[in-house]
Amino acid sequence: MGNSMILIPMIIYLVFMFAIAIYTNKFSASTGNFMEDYFIGGRSMGGFVLAMTLIATYSSASSFVGGPGVAYSLGYGWILLAMIQVPTAFLTLGVLGKKFALISRKIGAVTVTDYLKARYNNKFIVISTSIAMIIFFAAAMVAQFIGGAKLFEAVTGYSYTTGLVIFGIAVIIYTTIGGFKAVAITDAIQGIVMVLATVFLLGAVIKIGGGMEAITAKMIESNPSALTPTAGGKIPIPFILSFWVLVGFAVLGLPQTTVRCMGFKDSKSLHRAMVIGTVVVGFLMLGMHLVGALGAYVVPGLAGDGAIPGITVKVLPPVLAGIFIAGPLAAIMSTVDSMLILASASIIKDLYLNYGKKEIQEKSLNRISFVTTGLIGIIVFIFAIKPPTIIVWINLFAFGGLEAAFLWPTVLGLYWKKANADGAILSIVTGIGSFFIFSIYKIKPFGMHQIVPTLTVALIAFILGSIFGRKNDEKTIQLFWGE
Repeated sequence: MGNSMILIPMIIYLVFMFAIAIYTNKFSASTGNFMEDYFIGGRSMGGFVLAMTLIATYSSASSFVGGPGVAYSLGYGWILLAMIQVPTAFLTLGVLGKKFALISRKIGAVTVTDYLKARYNNKFIVISTSIAMIIFFAAAMVAQFIGGAKLFEAVTGYSYTTGLVIFGIAVIIYTTIGGFKAVAITDAIQGIVMVLATVFLLGAVIKIGGGMEAITAKMIESNPSALTPTAGGKIPIPFILSFWVLVGFAVLGLPQTTVRCMGFKDSKSLHRAMVIGTVVVGFLMLGMHLVGALGAYVVPGLAGDGAIPGITVKVLPPVLAGIFIAGPLAAIMSTVDSMLILASASIIKDLYLNYGKKEIQEKSLNRISFVTTGLIGIIVFIFAIKPPTIIVWINLFAFGGLEAAFLWPTVLGLYWKKANADGAILSIVTGIGSFFIFSIYKIKPFGMHQIVPTLTVALIAFILGSIFGRKNDEKTIQLFWGE
């Protein structure tokens, strides 16, 4: 039998998310621009909402459950890896933000693929990136559904299947009904919940452990390698360095974060979001991974993805556990809803409207978008019924695949006039192909993560294709670099 004292606050939280979705759906219906409202929120996000939706989208089951679970086993070395993610918001908004926003408004883009279509004017690029987005988003969403259900199971005592049903239905319904604006608003709320959950969890772990000094003494006595950057050699230095690519620079290729650059209302909002986002990401990554690393010596005997739920149940009273388990749950929900809405946009906007029906009534578009979003959610739900083992690795695989497909076509397309369709096609094909080969055969040159050789191969292919391929037409150059 499960713990209803934990379950009730979680149910109230989910009902609140539904209420927001219904409200935003009514608002979107009244604006007369369903496409822009449903998929990018009408380009109206302020600085705080922009920062929080970016953070909440990027933070996931990996950040709140999987990563801290690895820190539980390895110690401070994994915290060092996690902190590489601190500049995510600053980097994404600083490098892409203003230019991406200006271009997307100019061409009327509501998806990253819209931008690629206008920049390269090539059907293969649009279709291949749309398919890549759907496949890798599906893998990432499966990981999030598993994370949400496992979290529910561990904390409430109810079964994994029950958790999957409640979590899955909640996310699918409120994303389907509310669209991007609901996702952005709920992400802002969930970002606040994540911060509060981190504060309470970390504070409770330190208090029950007798303070930082006492916990550190236990670490030194029982496992001194947990205090070293490499966890006593368990985290190779080349792997650490390659993480600066995977969760550092290469996040510029993640469509779920770059699309946020289309949704803010003005430069002031952008600059404010860069500061807020950097501070909050730093706090969340440090706080939650410290919970994992310190928790190993306060609540021993746990493992992997069960570490954070187990710690939460042990260090917090049931009602507080129910309230603050919403932190990790919020991180998971906000990642799923963002990917769900983008996968739907990719099918509806990038494929159906571009290469299927050209003309469609607003009411029909509304209905088709709802159905598509719901169906994608249901498919992902089905794949999550029999879960694989560790969430963090599924998530990192999905990250790598998206970066392999999108990084160079997105960034070089914005900043290099000679970047052309031939370069982008070669980059996408060699990037995805080499990533699968390196991952399947576990090829890690010099011990680095597979993303480093993958992006190197894709960059060389992009440059060669752009130098020796067909030049851009004047219309494209004028559109992107003309006054």
